[in-house]
Amino acid sequence: MIMKRFNFIAFFFALFLVLTPNQAFADIGGLKKCSESPAFTKRLNTSVKKLEQRMTQYEADSPPALALQQQIDRTKARFDKYGRSDLLCGADGLPHLIADGRWSHASEFILPGFGFLYISGWIGWVGRKYVRAVSTTKNPTENEIIINVPLALKIMTTGYIWPISAWQELISGDLVAPDNEVTVSPR
Repeated sequence: MIMKRFNFIAFFFALFLVLTPNQAFADIGGLKKCSESPAFTKRLNTSVKKLEQRMTQYEADSPPALALQQQIDRTKARFDKYGRSDLLCGADGLPHLIADGRWSHASEFILPGFGFLYISGWIGWVGRKYVRAVSTTKNPTENEIIINVPLALKIMTTGYIWPISAWQELISGDLVAPDNEVTVSPR
């Protein structure tokens, strides 16, 4: 009895897997993988052809010709990298970033987004810490205008742990000013 039930469940599971359609890229606005996009290939060929036409204006092995050859190599490498990645291209042949929260496209938007937030938080945290540090000096306004570079560099090198420092200041109550210190305009 248990074996029949197991076979029955296994049969339906296998049937479910077979009949489930594979995820297609068409559900994302008709985009195609860049490696399969004719418009993407056309863009590559057009870019390389323009550079090769410019290269015919110069003697072989001259500095401008060598520079153009390097640019052609970089262009081919860039297009090759896009083609090998999971980026999707539109009808214009350009890669499109998918920012809908799918983990399959995390490398396109989510991870760079976290990187941006981390770096901007670092800059903000270091700036805040610098302004607080120079506010206790003899002439704080001058130190805000003319930056004390050794102090700023010292603060910058410790700023990479800003999320931990911010959390510690939030818990200790030092991050946010008390309500009685915040001025409110009359209404």
